[in-house]
Amino acid sequence: MACTTILVGKNASYDGSTLAARNEDSGAGSYENKNFIVVTPEEQPRKYKSVISKVEIELPDNPMRYTAMPNANLKEGIWGAYGVNEKNISMTATETITSNERVLGADPMVKYIPQVGKKGDENYQEEIFGGIGEEDIVTLVLPYIHTARDGVKRLGQILKTYGTYEKNAIAFQDENEIWWLETIGGHHWIAKKVPDDSYVVMPNQLGIDSFDLDDAFGKQEEYMCSEDLREFISENHLDLSFDGKLNPRDAFGSHSDMDHTYNTPRAWIIQRFFNKLSFKWDGENADFKPESNNIPWAQKPDRKITIEDIKYVLSHHFQETPFDSYGKSDDKVLKGKYRPIGINRNNVMGLVQIRPYMPKAFQVIEWMSLGSNVFNAVVPFYANITKTPTYLSNGTDKVSTDNFYWTNRLIAALCDNNFSDTAAYIENYQLDIQSKGHEMIIKYDKMAKSLSSEEEIQNLLETANQEMADYLKSKTDVLLSNVLYVASNNMKNAFSRSDA
Repeated sequence: MACTTILVGKNASYDGSTLAARNEDSGAGSYENKNFIVVTPEEQPRKYKSVISKVEIELPDNPMRYTAMPNANLKEGIWGAYGVNEKNISMTATETITSNERVLGADPMVKYIPQVGKKGDENYQEEIFGGIGEEDIVTLVLPYIHTARDGVKRLGQILKTYGTYEKNAIAFQDENEIWWLETIGGHHWIAKKVPDDSYVVMPNQLGIDSFDLDDAFGKQEEYMCSEDLREFISENHLDLSFDGKLNPRDAFGSHSDMDHTYNTPRAWIIQRFFNKLSFKWDGENADFKPESNNIPWAQKPDRKITIEDIKYVLSHHFQETPFDSYGKSDDKVLKGKYRPIGINRNNVMGLVQIRPYMPKAFQVIEWMSLGSNVFNAVVPFYANITKTPTYLSNGTDKVSTDNFYWTNRLIAALCDNNFSDTAAYIENYQLDIQSKGHEMIIKYDKMAKSLSSEEEIQNLLETANQEMADYLKSKTDVLLSNVLYVASNNMKNAFSRSDA
């Protein structure tokens, strides 16, 4: 799954929150509607079976309630995307990453092999279950963890036991820490804590660029890994350093031509935004270029990072560069050369904000956008709830303006060929929705502080979420009407003379 992730440590964010955000993007030529739901302990399976790999996994009998963003169409499984459990622990899964031949040869992917023939036939081959994948991970992990570190450990154990059929990275978040786990081959993994004063950008590429094995096998203050990783590295000659300082990106990752058009340019444009004053990003003498292999995994920003900053960069199409998909450059070689972050096949952007200064009962905000990020807005919803607004949970395969995802898809398709003429409508809509989001959080935070019971607070938060969804729908309907008018006027069969 093509995605882009941003993780912001608590000392790098504008309000001391940990911030973890990811665009879930469909593969080329496909689009997936997502539904914002709550999964109760009664609804959580006790024996899980993957649709894609057929693997069956027994689950603990003590799941917690959690939110998730599964596919509206479950034909390929759940694909929970991201969510928050009732202990205010969040995860996002997954960022598809890269690897190399040496790793995949030493620890192959655990792929599903279907049955061939029938028992007794000469060519009979028994069905072999595969490992876990993006379809499964939120469901298997989120309902059972009490800290971000718990998430790393639980997923690490599942990877050891069942393996994975794809190369993935996962973020785990609580109010104090964010951890980033990257799979290595079929069963191995590494995890690193995001520095509190930094942010991390992950664009579909194995990203961790330094790793302390002594800490991972000792106190585990900032690093964790598979229990046999040292032997795995040594036996398969994976460490490419001269000085013995392991660089996982070199050892386990890739530096392919595809990386230079699809992956590294996204890290470059985001760090160019957050660190414009710290480095030179353009020209022959740039510190980092779009195709650089050494763009840092973690970086201290020039200033503290806001919700709106994250929304902006996760909507990026290389503005202010010759590579802008919507730019006015006549250079067809450069224009659209690199894969934009705000792309036609964005499914959902989920940004979890865990606020350490708020009571646990309403500490977590889930900011979300559905559809193509260039043309939508990010909207806040409280996480400690038992139900979600219909406008964000009623998605099906049928196009409907009663659903936020589909309405945005229509808006995006209309705006794409009328970018300049509709840009003001989009900017005003984003400013309106996002301002209203902050206004409502302030309003309902104050109201929630006056309540004492968990039930009263949950009811209030659900009221807040519904009010936000109603406002969102009314403004999104107006935006659709406005951009439809512009697109209609710009149709190729337009003619200036009327019939009157």
